Amino acid sequence: MNELFRFLDILKKYKLTLIIIPLVTTIITFFLVRNLPNSYVSQAQIATGWVDGTQQQSVVGQVEDKDRINQKFSNLMEMMRMNRVLDQVAYQLIIHDLTSADPFKQWSKEMIALSDAEKAQALKVFREKAIGHQSLTLSKPAENKLFKLLKSMGYDAESLRNKQLVYRPSDSDFIVVQFESENPDLSALVVNLVASEVIENYSTSLKENQLRANNFLSGMLVQKSDSLSQRMEKLRAYKIKNRVLNLTEQSKQLYTLVLEYDTKKQEAIEKTASYAGALNQINKKFDPQERSYIEAALSKVNQSIVDTKDELSSIYTLYINNDLDPRYKSSYDSLSRKLTAQINKSSDQYINNPLNTKQELINQKLTMEIQLDLTRYSINSLDKKLRSLNGQFETMVPKEADVQSLEMGIEIASKEYLDILNMYNQSTLESSFNVKMNVVQQGTPGLAQPSKKMLLVILSAIISFAFCVLVLFVIYFFDNSVISAQELANKTDIPVLGEVNYLVSPSVDLSALWNQETIAPHLLKFKNQLRSIRYEIELALTDKILVVTSISPTVGKTLVALSLALAWKMTNKKVLVIDGNFSNPNISRASTSKMYLEDFISGSLDLNSKHKVGNIDILSNKGGDTSLMELASRDVIQAKLEEAKVLYDLIIIETAALDDRNQSKEWILFSNNIVSVFSAGNSISERKKGQIAYLKETGSFKGWIINKVGNAER
Repeated sequence: MNELFRFLDILKKYKLTLIIIPLVTTIITFFLVRNLPNSYVSQAQIATGWVDGTQQQSVVGQVEDKDRINQKFSNLMEMMRMNRVLDQVAYQLIIHDLTSADPFKQWSKEMIALSDAEKAQALKVFREKAIGHQSLTLSKPAENKLFKLLKSMGYDAESLRNKQLVYRPSDSDFIVVQFESENPDLSALVVNLVASEVIENYSTSLKENQLRANNFLSGMLVQKSDSLSQRMEKLRAYKIKNRVLNLTEQSKQLYTLVLEYDTKKQEAIEKTASYAGALNQINKKFDPQERSYIEAALSKVNQSIVDTKDELSSIYTLYINNDLDPRYKSSYDSLSRKLTAQINKSSDQYINNPLNTKQELINQKLTMEIQLDLTRYSINSLDKKLRSLNGQFETMVPKEADVQSLEMGIEIASKEYLDILNMYNQSTLESSFNVKMNVVQQGTPGLAQPSKKMLLVILSAIISFAFCVLVLFVIYFFDNSVISAQELANKTDIPVLGEVNYLVSPSVDLSALWNQETIAPHLLKFKNQLRSIRYEIELALTDKILVVTSISPTVGKTLVALSLALAWKMTNKKVLVIDGNFSNPNISRASTSKMYLEDFISGSLDLNSKHKVGNIDILSNKGGDTSLMELASRDVIQAKLEEAKVLYDLIIIETAALDDRNQSKEWILFSNNIVSVFSAGNSISERKKGQIAYLKETGSFKGWIINKVGNAER
């Protein structure tokens, strides 16, 4: 809150500045804007067809996302600000002003200075540039001169762009082109020319891009088609060369046959083992004589069975070698039935021992022997067939890898071809439609806009006032000066004994201040401040010697010291004032006293004989480049001061500033009571902080007396 009040005090101090500067600014602005021409605004609207769903979008079947649409709007609006577009507008405007009796603007000095021949040449060049949609080449002196002519009339691209406004209302399908000028017809013409030029440029650019895209895609389509044909031909030649019809299906069938033949082989092995075991068991049931008889008898009737069995083996071999062809299967089944019939026939004959009735065992033995021979033979045939099939399967593996590689290449080439084909078809379809962008609202001459003159005048006053306040705030913010007792106490952590106001008059009669009953209010306040300081110092005094010093010169120590002496005189105290400032003895200059400190220290001056009751005695000094300790030893000085203490109730010693010399430090050795005078408006630098630290270390520093309060605020 104190900071706020301090800033308000600064504003109050500079109140005239805060009034005069905005007033002068307002008057100047008024005279500058009073002759400003009226302004006229015209608008044109362009429908793009990108948002509301056009015929082109519905046929192609694509719906663009919002980001893509926003990007297209941004590109189109940026095109409206391009020099290439605005140059075409500038050509039309300058041609109109050169050929019309009622130009949009008054001719500039450059226009007036043109001769008829130069005007004709300028018209020729501007028309050629407009027809060719070209910009002026500034590196050519002649065209650079024409550019300066456009700029003098305010028709150059930069001038037009500064008065142009292009925007998209919300998320609509429209773009608004707005132009403001001092001529309503000029504003209308500019927005219409910009709209038509942008639509033409956009349509031309779009068609050219579509044509280039179609040509590029067409060439790519031919390349991909040729690449696909080459890959397919390569696969076909490989299949023909390696006699491959459908390698995948063939390998699958071959693998199935391998599994099937292997299964049959395992079955044949199992049957062989079972048949052999069964025959062994049957043979054990016959004694040797019976087995010899049966084998001898069977040898006669088995010849037909053996022949049939050989024939059956041949058919079975053909059946295996021809991959289980059903034709051989029927012959095999027929011979099997024939063999069974022959076995049954042989069993009907009584070839066994009449004494034994083992006909059934003989039949089983005969049948199993035949089956055992067949299974053993079939194992050999199946082994040969399996080796043949495995060999064929192994030869198919590298072919399968080659075919897969060729087919993958065809698949990739086919996908690329189809993608290019789809892109080409889409591009061809899009290029077959006309651009749907058009001007839905032509720019027309409008009414004059409300005058901004008064607004500009008011803004100038407000801005100038705010600027002044800002400058004062910056000054206040970076101002480290101390202007009040509270600030001084806060920044030094040392109490302030009192404050003394700044006195405007060049000199003050201190004697009259205390003797007159009626005095000015500011002097009365000054008097009361001295009384307050006298009271605070009396509470803090520990002996009769009071040293008045400061941390910087020219702070008003002399006035404060003499004023305090008179204040104590009014309490019937005997006061001795010693001018201890040898380098700048202001008290000595202002006093008429002929008593000198040097004489008192040397013993040639007797204060007891000079002392008068009721007066303030002053010990002046003779000045010069000297110091207290150079006058006498410390013991002598201490003895003289003790002598003075007997005669006086209070001894006030004014010393030099601590920032100036070490003279004041010598006086401080002889006192236990130190006060320092600080001038309001001064800042506390790093060097002064060191002096303040020294005062604290003495242990005798009682506090500050802040002088010239109010001077920093004037």
